[in-house]
Amino acid sequence: MFFLETAILLFIGSFLLTYLTIPKIIRVVEYKRLMDDPNQRSSHVGKTPTLGGVSFFYTLIFALFFIKDWSSFQEGIFIIPGLTLLFIIGLKDDLVVLAPLSKLIAQALAVSFILANEGFIIHSLNGFLNIYEIPYVLYLGIAGFMMITIINSYNLIDGIDGLASIVGVVILMIYTTIFYLSGEHYYALIGLTLNASLMAFLGYNISTDKKIFMGDTGSLIVGFIISVLTLKFLALKPQDYTELPFLLENAPLIAISILIVPLFDTARVFTIRLTQKKGPFSPDRNHTHHVLIDHWGLSHKQASFIIGCFNLIFVMLFVVLGSKAKNIGMVIMLVTVVIILGYVFFRYNYNFSTLKQKIKIKRKVDHLKTKIESPKKKKNIEEKEA
Repeated sequence: MFFLETAILLFIGSFLLTYLTIPKIIRVVEYKRLMDDPNQRSSHVGKTPTLGGVSFFYTLIFALFFIKDWSSFQEGIFIIPGLTLLFIIGLKDDLVVLAPLSKLIAQALAVSFILANEGFIIHSLNGFLNIYEIPYVLYLGIAGFMMITIINSYNLIDGIDGLASIVGVVILMIYTTIFYLSGEHYYALIGLTLNASLMAFLGYNISTDKKIFMGDTGSLIVGFIISVLTLKFLALKPQDYTELPFLLENAPLIAISILIVPLFDTARVFTIRLTQKKGPFSPDRNHTHHVLIDHWGLSHKQASFIIGCFNLIFVMLFVVLGSKAKNIGMVIMLVTVVIILGYVFFRYNYNFSTLKQKIKIKRKVDHLKTKIESPKKKKNIEEKEA
C-alpha cells in the first residue's frame, strides 16, 4: 500500500507542478521573445513559445529527491548529472542552434554517467539468439550506442503537435507497468513522474491559444529517461521476470517493440537522407508524421493519435507473442513488419510524391519554354511571309 500511496501523490504532484508552471514559462518566453520561428520544414505557421521541456527538468529533479529511498544503487546520483547536462545542451540548442556533433558529444557524456552505475549492467541476454554471457567491454559499447540511438530517435519524432507527448506517454506507461510487476519500484516511480509531466504538457501542446513546444530541452530529457528505463529493463535479473507476461529471452524484442515508432522513423529518415547523399541529421520533411500530414491529409492531432495507437497495439501484440513464441520467430515477424512499413512509408509515399513533384516541375518548365519560344516562332513566321 505504501508504494501505491507514494505513486498517487507523486503523479498528482508532478502533474500539478508541470501544469501550473508552464503558463509562467510561456509568459517569460513571450516577454523575452524566445519564440520558435517557422521555416520551410515547420509544421506550424506562427511564432510559438518553446522551452516547455524546462518543466520536465525541475519536476524530475524534485521527484528524484523524494524517491531516493526507493533506489538500490543510488541511481539518482548518476541520473542527475546526465539529466542536467542534456538540459543545458537542449536549452542552448533551443536558443542558439548547436551543431549535431556538439549534441552527440554531450549525449555521450550524459550516457557515461549511467554506464558507471552497477545497477544498469547487462550480464546476460538470457538466451536471446542463443546469447548468454556478455563481456563488460561489449556491454559498454552496446549500451552506449543503444542509449544515444534512443535519445536521438525520440528527439527526431518531435515534429508535430502532440506526437512526442503521446508516444512518450505510451512508452512510459508500458515501462511503468513492467517495473511495477518486476518489483523495481524506483524506476516505476520515475516513469510515472515523467508520464504525469507529459500528460500535463500535452494539453498545452495541442492548445490553440496557449500553445508551447517542448523543444530540444524537453525531447532530450524525455529521450534520456526512456533510454535509462530501456537499459534497466534489459538489465533485469531472471527472478524479476516471474510476474511479467512474456518469456525472459524475448526481452530485447519487447524493448524494440516498445520503441518501434522512434526507431523505425529514425531508420527510415536516415536511409532517405543517405540515399540523397545528405547528412543523416539534415533537416527535411520526410518523417513518418510528415507523410501522414502532407500526403494523407491528416491533421496534427489525427496523425499523433494514429501513431500513438499503433505503438500501443504493436507492443500488446509482441507481449502476447512473447509469452509463447521463440525469439527466432519473433525476429522474423519483426523484420517482416518493418519491411512492410518501409514499403508503405518509403517506397510508395516517398517515391510517388517525388514523382508528382518532378511531373509538376516538368510541366512548369515546359510551360515556360512554350512562353519563351512562342514569340520567336511568331517572329520567324512573319519574317518568312515578308
